[in-house]
Amino acid sequence: MHILFCPDSYKEALSAEQAAEAMARGARKAVPQADIICCPMADGGEGSLEALIAATGAKRMSTQVQDALGRPVNATWGWLEAQRTAYIELAEASGLQQLKLAERDARITSTYGVGELLLAALDQGAEHALLLLGGSATNDAGAGMLCALGARLLDTKDEMLPQAAPLLKGLQLLI
Repeated sequence: MHILFCPDSYKEALSAEQAAEAMARGARKAVPQADIICCPMADGGEGSLEALIAATGAKRMSTQVQDALGRPVNATWGWLEAQRTAYIELAEASGLQQLKLAERDARITSTYGVGELLLAALDQGAEHALLLLGGSATNDAGAGMLCALGARLLDTKDEMLPQAAPLLKGLQLLI
């Protein structure tokens, strides 16, 4: 008998890997003769980077960036040297898990740190990037990320929009 466990994470409780291992422990007790395979999965949010690193053997990189509220945080990203490909998980920089419950306010959060991760990947020599977009604490449509990459976001009066949660109505993008 073969048993395959492919869970996603249990948000703020268990990583996908921890969940798979817990399931496997229970199955081993119930069916000791079973061939148990654990294959943690993810949906693009927290844990997606871990799943990709495990599946591809990508090198784990770490860069200090801004979290969704502009505070310094060490964020992990994946690097496949041979393919010049970076794996960037939005949740590492701008994810819900980075914030306390009382801090979760999408009106004031930003994806700026995600742009900083992309810059780190470019500095490493990335020619390709896989951007994983789940688990976000933001609602800025990537405007913060664009600012980190050098874009200036202007309103209809050619005035700079605030970095955090810019209003997209009447937006002009200058790169």
